[in-house]
Amino acid sequence: MSDGSTDNWAAVKADSEAALPHSVVEHIRKVTLLPHSESHLIDTLHKLQESMGYLGTAQLDAVAQLMQIPSAKVVGVASFYHYFRLKKTGRFIISVCMGTACYMKGATAVTDAFRNVLGVDIGESTADGMFTLVRTRCLGVCSLAPVAMINDEVQAHLEPEIIPQIIDRYRQKTKAVSE
Repeated sequence: MSDGSTDNWAAVKADSEAALPHSVVEHIRKVTLLPHSESHLIDTLHKLQESMGYLGTAQLDAVAQLMQIPSAKVVGVASFYHYFRLKKTGRFIISVCMGTACYMKGATAVTDAFRNVLGVDIGESTADGMFTLVRTRCLGVCSLAPVAMINDEVQAHLEPEIIPQIIDRYRQKTKAVSE
C-alpha cells in the first residue's frame, strides 16, 4: 500500500468472499452480527458443504477469516466430524454400511464388489467424477442388511453379484438426464 499501512483487511475480506458461494457469505454476514457468532461455525460449514459438495482448503480459510476464528479451529472442526468431506466427491456417494448386522451379512464382500466394479478404493472417486466410495457406521436399517446408501437412496439386501447392475442403473440415470 502506498500509505505504508499494514492493514490489509479489505483485501483479505474481498478475497475470502470471492472464495465462497454468495449464500455462504450472506450467512456469515448475518451470524457475525449475533452474540457468540463463533457458535455458528458448524452451521456455516454445513451450508458451505451443501453448496459445494465438500469443504476445500481455500474455503475453510475464507470462513476462518470472515468469522474471525483461527484457521486451526475451523479445520479442526471440519476434520473432526465424520459428516464433513474435505475432498471433492463424485456425483453419487456410495456409503456402504459397516454396522454389525451389515458386517455379519456380508458388507465386506459388497464393499469389495463396489471397489472392483468402480476401480477405486475406499475414500476415492472414479476418474469420471461419477462415484465416490465410502464406508459408514450403522444406517439404522438393520433388517435390510447388508445395505448401502447411494446419495439418499437405500440399496437393500445387497449381494456382490448385483453391484454391476446397480452401478449401471446410476450411470443410465445420469445419461438420461444429460440427453
